[in-house]
Amino acid sequence: MNLQKNTDLLEKLTILSDAAKYDVACTSSGIDRKGTKTGIGNTIAPGVCHTFSADGRCVSLLKILFTNECIFNCAYCLNNCTTDVKRAAFTPDEICTLTMEFYRRNYIEGLFLSSGIMVSPNYTMDLIYQTIFRLRRIHHFNGYIHVKSIPGADPALIERTGYLVDRMSINLELPTADSLRQLAPCKSRTTILKPMRQIQNRITDNKQELMVYRETPRFVPAGQSTQMIIGATPENDFQIMSVAESLYQKFQLKRVFYSAFVNVNGNSMLPALPGGPPLLREHRLYQADWLLRYYHFHVSELLSEDRPDFNIFLDPKCDWALRHLEYFPVEINKASYQTLLRVPGIGYKSAERIVKARRRNRLSFDDLKKIGVVLKRALYFITCSGKMMYNTKLEENYICQNLMRDKTQIPKDIREGGYQQLSFFDQDMRADFQLTDAQIIPPGQRIVSL
Repeated sequence: MNLQKNTDLLEKLTILSDAAKYDVACTSSGIDRKGTKTGIGNTIAPGVCHTFSADGRCVSLLKILFTNECIFNCAYCLNNCTTDVKRAAFTPDEICTLTMEFYRRNYIEGLFLSSGIMVSPNYTMDLIYQTIFRLRRIHHFNGYIHVKSIPGADPALIERTGYLVDRMSINLELPTADSLRQLAPCKSRTTILKPMRQIQNRITDNKQELMVYRETPRFVPAGQSTQMIIGATPENDFQIMSVAESLYQKFQLKRVFYSAFVNVNGNSMLPALPGGPPLLREHRLYQADWLLRYYHFHVSELLSEDRPDFNIFLDPKCDWALRHLEYFPVEINKASYQTLLRVPGIGYKSAERIVKARRRNRLSFDDLKKIGVVLKRALYFITCSGKMMYNTKLEENYICQNLMRDKTQIPKDIREGGYQQLSFFDQDMRADFQLTDAQIIPPGQRIVSL
């Protein structure tokens, strides 16, 4: 274990921010909290994730590991105990200093903190708790905090931490228990699902307590999420999405994240990926996940055992519509909100606007364009006052060929072969950031630039 005993803070930051890049954190905070006279920072529900990398990962949080030292030997992890990488570990006070100074410089709005397992799950979880306690109680940091809980840690530690953070997450790691046993024998589905259930039950109980006692501390108010690695094991899309649907139904998760597998270790147990990370597959899973959460689809409508994988050329909603042309065309001025949600090119916000707008006037295709409907997709599936936009055929091959001409079906960065994980500490940023005494800013003061 190549742990750096005398590493300076900037070098630790470089090591542990880079080590955290495979933890997905592309979510808005989901929680509103006003600033106070005695604290620093605030949190607004959509306000944390202002900037995203090309593959959807958020860069507006200070995203770091507490340590990349780990006693576990997960085959897919760059930081497992057998890999020869430079190791480092923060102290609780160092993370507090970094968070406060980055916030005062307007670089971040919150903290995303994960960790390798140092010594034991309890030891690591206690260090995380000490860190968050200092941030909230000593430094009075009122911004957004997302913490990755450590499976196998004492439930009391997880509960105490949950009263200080906005969101907690526990990585499911891999879609099935068999894959977990094969690639991460130190972990088990039981040790992952047990704290997930604890957090879910406590969130439910806390909501009931808040209805009676308004001053009750809030427990994980932005909910919990999880992450699955996609492409390291042979599960198909149907299996992956079925697991996600079950998690939403049984654990009331806010988000399931899908992380395209990157073979960082060259482990012979893992698949070779000559084409790079399966980013297009990850993209399709996110699109389908959106359909589950906002469009009232079920996995069984999108995939089946006979058809277990998504069409890589079309988004899942277009693909579903092509296979169910018997439901189309839909009359915009009469269709229910639920029916509108199923039309390609109509989002849930556009569907709401359509329902409201048609109470006053009959809508035309020009009206739909102003509302935000993507007509280049929707025009094959809708009518306005009984007429289609153009003289088109309601025929699968004809519509499919036209939809595939829409370049937005595949994101530009994936289409052009680009893949880069953004970091706070690219060379330009590193040159700009030095924690010297002259740059320390008085508490409560924020500046736009250095």
